[in-house]
Amino acid sequence: MFALLALLNACAPESAAAPTPGAAFDVDPSWPQTFPDNWILGQVTGLHVDNRDHVWVVHQSVVLSEAEAGASLDPPISECCVPAPPVLEIDSEGRVVQGWGGPGEGYFWPSSPHGVFVDHEDNVWIGTNSFHQIMKFTRDGRHLMTIGEPEVNGGSNAPDRLGGPAAVFRYPGSDEIFVADGYRNRRVVVYDANTGEYLRHWGAYGQQPDDDYRRGERGADAPPAEQFATVHGIVGSHDGLLYVADRSNNRVQVFHTDGTFVTERLVAPATLASGSSFSVGLSPDADQTYLYLADGTNHKVWILRRADLEIVGSFGRGGRQVGQFIRVHNLGVDSQGNVYTGEAADGRRVQRFVPSGDVSGAGG
Repeated sequence: MFALLALLNACAPESAAAPTPGAAFDVDPSWPQTFPDNWILGQVTGLHVDNRDHVWVVHQSVVLSEAEAGASLDPPISECCVPAPPVLEIDSEGRVVQGWGGPGEGYFWPSSPHGVFVDHEDNVWIGTNSFHQIMKFTRDGRHLMTIGEPEVNGGSNAPDRLGGPAAVFRYPGSDEIFVADGYRNRRVVVYDANTGEYLRHWGAYGQQPDDDYRRGERGADAPPAEQFATVHGIVGSHDGLLYVADRSNNRVQVFHTDGTFVTERLVAPATLASGSSFSVGLSPDADQTYLYLADGTNHKVWILRRADLEIVGSFGRGGRQVGQFIRVHNLGVDSQGNVYTGEAADGRRVQRFVPSGDVSGAGG
């Protein structure tokens, strides 16, 4: 473990200082630039910022109506628009670098891709909320490996079968991938990133997951759930902690990489429906002072102090105007502290938010 922590700290990039507690974020209306070829996004179900500060977006175009994607019909009913490729890479200036994805020879492509992560070897990992698999590709979209089997789910304690893997995380220099396997299963599961071999898994509080568990009353006064509900987001810190977004249980749980439970924080615990804890990201300063939590039900991003998980601020509100959200579903953070968000349901867009106000601490 000490060797792993040393490696993580050595791999921590030089970056911007952290925003001060409660610091505002201003939307950047110039990002992204207009997509090429009349492309339009469906609901955004994955977003990740890679080590080049490029933003990777996964979306589901099946939700687009004929009116939205009229130019793609045969015959076309309008001049615009055409569904963008399922996977997009966008640079820091907002320009589309490439787009790829969809069915290919030798692998199954799900109609519901969900979650995207680009690791330190430029492998692109994509999950799905419906088809029980994660896929590994090269940066330019060549298929390398699939873990799991389409439409086969063995439950939360099956080593080689997945439920609805919503997100993936891999530490720089590590051979392990951590999967938020949470749409049908109730766990974090770990595989070898090179071979796909199962390594371990755990549920809420580091316990064995129980798919028969049924939570009782929800709400601000209800006790915390004993099991995960929807394990929807995951990110790891330089000091070897994993932050897991348990969506409809309105909480973030923290673990060591072996599955040992550390602590949890309930966020907006009175939230019903899909819950308040969708996706997690960390500020890029050396100490990773802040944790950002996308809340798709309350349509905002919470700012938590990582040291004690106290809520110190938030930004955004529900609405369709620039800088507002309709079901903010994913987020990512670049090396300069900019926060990128993706919206599902009727939002169907990506936005960039830039820290404003005073900045404290030294990056690097």
